[in-house]
Amino acid sequence: MGVFRVRNITNGKSFIGTTVDLPSMLNRQRAQLRMGGHESHDLQRDWNALGPESFVFEVLDTLVVPDDPGYDASYDLKVLGALWFEKIQPFGDNGYHARPKER
Repeated sequence: MGVFRVRNITNGKSFIGTTVDLPSMLNRQRAQLRMGGHESHDLQRDWNALGPESFVFEVLDTLVVPDDPGYDASYDLKVLGALWFEKIQPFGDNGYHARPKER
């Protein structure tokens, strides 16, 4: 489990997410883009225009799961994801995410 990124190597934009199953999620991202149904319409548009050779699928960070059967990773994944969002800033010209609203 951890943080993944779909990175456009042509324009540098990133789509970032967290998951409890990195291999499955990366496969899902590829499949959604190939089938034309990705949740990010901007990412899908760039995929359609530039082709799959313009994208890489990366694991940015993994979460080490403690040996505790009752462990719930949701909080730790949220924090880890937030750290990567802060570092990469995948908004506007830098990414495929909407800029968070100011509180």
